[in-house]
Amino acid sequence: MPDGCVDHLWIRVRDPAASRRFYTTIAPHAGLRIGVDEPDHVQMVGENFSFSLIDDGRPLTEHVHIAFPAQNDATVRAFHAAALAAGYEDHGAPGERAVYHPGYYGAFVLDPDGHNVEVVNHNR
Repeated sequence: MPDGCVDHLWIRVRDPAASRRFYTTIAPHAGLRIGVDEPDHVQMVGENFSFSLIDDGRPLTEHVHIAFPAQNDATVRAFHAAALAAGYEDHGAPGERAVYHPGYYGAFVLDPDGHNVEVVNHNR
């Protein structure tokens, strides 16, 4: 495991099937694939991490901002376009956000639970 990486994360969601649809829509642009696919537990796997979308009857996770790295600006634009085409809510069109650092190019959409999901190219 590379230094500084989170190994795994669990996010409690209203509807794992709806979350699955969202994350599989963006998967090609965020470097994700399905690891576990059960009615109350969907695990998304990246190169060196995973996160699970679960419904275990406990309080929902709130106010998450999750960002996935991209190797180029075209991937950021494709992520945003795919999410909007599938009916998900725009939360920031693709573009440079120099307020973070010069070359920071990202786009944001909301997942079914209102979490802010980003794909970003740092252009470094």
